[in-house]
Amino acid sequence: MIFNILYQIFKVLNLVIFVWAIMSWIPALRGSSFYRALDSIIDPILAPIRKVIPPIGGTFDISPMILLIGLQLILSLLK
Repeated sequence: MIFNILYQIFKVLNLVIFVWAIMSWIPALRGSSFYRALDSIIDPILAPIRKVIPPIGGTFDISPMILLIGLQLILSLLK
């Protein structure tokens, strides 16, 4: 039961991170209130990853990709 709930939470988080990442590529969407709300949720999750692996060249941030891979690993363990 608890694994099912965790599985669903991680699936939703996976989707939210994916949507946030796509929106971050579109400058017009970065100013929207929806993006800012997603950013306030996701940025604290990405901060520890960014401390270990800073953006490449100061601009290309791979921390969302690392987080998505980590979530996929957790999801595969919860199945």
